[in-house]
Amino acid sequence: MAGPRVSVIIPTYNQAGFLRECLASLAAQTMPEWEAIVINNHSDDDTVGVVERLNDARVTLIHFRNDGIIAASRNLGVEKARAGWIAFLDSDDRWRPAKLERCLAAVTPDIDVLGHGMVMFRDGREVRTVRSGPEARTRYRSLLFDGTCITPSAAMVRKDWLDRVGRFSEDAGYRTAEDYELWLKLSRAGARFAFIPDPLTEYRMHGASASGSVAVHLAASLKIVEDHYAALPDKSLRDKMRYRKRIASLHHGAARKYLPAGEARLALAAARTSIGTYPVFLRAYVTALASLILNMKS
Repeated sequence: MAGPRVSVIIPTYNQAGFLRECLASLAAQTMPEWEAIVINNHSDDDTVGVVERLNDARVTLIHFRNDGIIAASRNLGVEKARAGWIAFLDSDDRWRPAKLERCLAAVTPDIDVLGHGMVMFRDGREVRTVRSGPEARTRYRSLLFDGTCITPSAAMVRKDWLDRVGRFSEDAGYRTAEDYELWLKLSRAGARFAFIPDPLTEYRMHGASASGSVAVHLAASLKIVEDHYAALPDKSLRDKMRYRKRIASLHHGAARKYLPAGEARLALAAARTSIGTYPVFLRAYVTALASLILNMKS
């Protein structure tokens, strides 16, 4: 009997309800030659029961304590994977039925990483559609200075390329942004990216962005950009300016996330850092003004 064509890595922790939907979307795939490796971070909810009741021999459950480093769970899944292609699926996300079939039909020997669009939804309602790519955005300097353009649950990667670049970094300082660092490593090493425009993943939005998680993601993103920039050879004046703008953009992005959470002071501080880093980043002034108004009302 032929082995799986795709290995699906699903890290999870205390998301039994979401995991049930996630696995149901996998079982509904029109391409049945897959295996799923669920890496359970010792959940204390009904995670085990959800997997057992699915009763699908293609699904393997592994218990693994990752100490808050989701990269370690994903790496363990890659290590156990038998297929030549690896797909990532977060346990709170879902795939549309033709996801794997469409992706496998699109890959050629000249493609090492395949991404596609996704729909973001909240409480069962579609919020917006996000297009991944395009290919030009996956050039190393573009990824570094313009940011990521691909999401794990909407990506498929050749296993040999993951092994070649050392898989996900388990550096605790990269936590929450380790996927971005992986795309950078793959691009730097010469992996070839391609994209399907259609949305094949449903990305769940849930919960409010707590200030602590925003700060952690900002710190991780800054560290990744700083580390890769430090190792960038032959930096030009344009590289230096793009670097400053990228740092400013990350602080501005954090400010934008603080605002809807009602964290006016944190938003203002982040916006001011953005302006101080790159004074012509005009959007930061708008965010700073909004933060001031919110701060006066609170």
